[in-house]
Amino acid sequence: MTTDSTAIGLQQALHQREEFTTALRALLMAPLMTPAHAEFATVRRHADALREWFVRETGWPLHIERDAARLYKRPADVSDASRGLPSYERRRYVLLCLACAVLERADPQITLRVLGDRLLTLAADPALAALGFSFTLQAQHERRELVAVCRTLLELGVLHRVAGDEEGFVHGGGEGSDGLHDALYDVQRRVLAGVLAASRGPSTWPADEAPATLEARLAALGAEPVPDSDEGRRTALRHHLARRLLDDPVIYLDRLDADQRAYFMNQRGTMATRLCDATGLVAEQRSEGLALTDEDGELTDVAMPAEGTEAHVTLLVAEFLTAPTNGGTNTDDVAAFIADARQRFGKFWRKSAREAGSEHELAAIALDRLQRLQLVERAGTGVLPLPALARFAVGETELRPAPSASTGTLFD
Repeated sequence: MTTDSTAIGLQQALHQREEFTTALRALLMAPLMTPAHAEFATVRRHADALREWFVRETGWPLHIERDAARLYKRPADVSDASRGLPSYERRRYVLLCLACAVLERADPQITLRVLGDRLLTLAADPALAALGFSFTLQAQHERRELVAVCRTLLELGVLHRVAGDEEGFVHGGGEGSDGLHDALYDVQRRVLAGVLAASRGPSTWPADEAPATLEARLAALGAEPVPDSDEGRRTALRHHLARRLLDDPVIYLDRLDADQRAYFMNQRGTMATRLCDATGLVAEQRSEGLALTDEDGELTDVAMPAEGTEAHVTLLVAEFLTAPTNGGTNTDDVAAFIADARQRFGKFWRKSAREAGSEHELAAIALDRLQRLQLVERAGTGVLPLPALARFAVGETELRPAPSASTGTLFD
């Protein structure tokens, strides 16, 4: 009986541990989570342990309520231009912010047309006009921009579609206000309140104290107080490095300042072990730095390798850039390589990628993916491979004699 009880206890502990890891990984990928998420119930069951872990290891606050869970995952490097929502640039972020401002003042339900009309009022602010921003909803492409923002809010769980369809608004936005050209949404206020992950609200600065430049505003929005003590500074360093290990593809030693590098060199083994035990990631240490990799490929915005033409081309370009002769190259060289590779692999690519001239677009896509993974650096047309790219290098083929029955398996 004692043996059975011990075995049951061990199984329960293992199950709890696996559930905790699943919930933690889910929050890393979906830091703003609603009950529609498959792991929301698991996150709620492990709420206390998750809060404690994130505060201790990263300093990221975690709020979990009945309607939403929000991990305030603030990036260690707010200047990293590779971050952000897919297909978003500065103009669309402005529209997203304006849409959230409209929804914050809206009734529990709102239509797409009303959202657009109220957004137009905010978009007419002279301060935005002075910066060259304008938005009218007259052209189809502008209505499509608004719909793209609404679909982002739907994905985040800020909006819930009740009726209608956004495509009708895009194509028939100027033909009246009938339901065929509109959509009706419920506004999820608790989720909306968690969209911004800043440590303080942008409206909390007095007008004469507000940061003047974009870089200063970004830094101020994410600034967190550091206790003026040795322990406080060490904790801040540990949190900064843990955030980068969990949120960035790789940490390079030459990109750390002197204090960060000294702490990292002394603690990286311990930190990596602790983070990997909780997340299921695998530490890959090199002399140039450290990366936590996910063998399942789930904890990444840009999977590599992956399926599809662009993913295949990216893998080929990575192999090309790891060649010993490529200590530095340019985008034209990459495009020329893709044009040559098309002769060998084009039959596996989509039709448009097999056309002459497509190599330039494919090169831009591949290099963008590699840059987001911090595998290359780009300056103008120049492309510089970074050390972590070496994991995609293909070595020389080595032929071995087939083993006999007495020499073991093929995988010795």
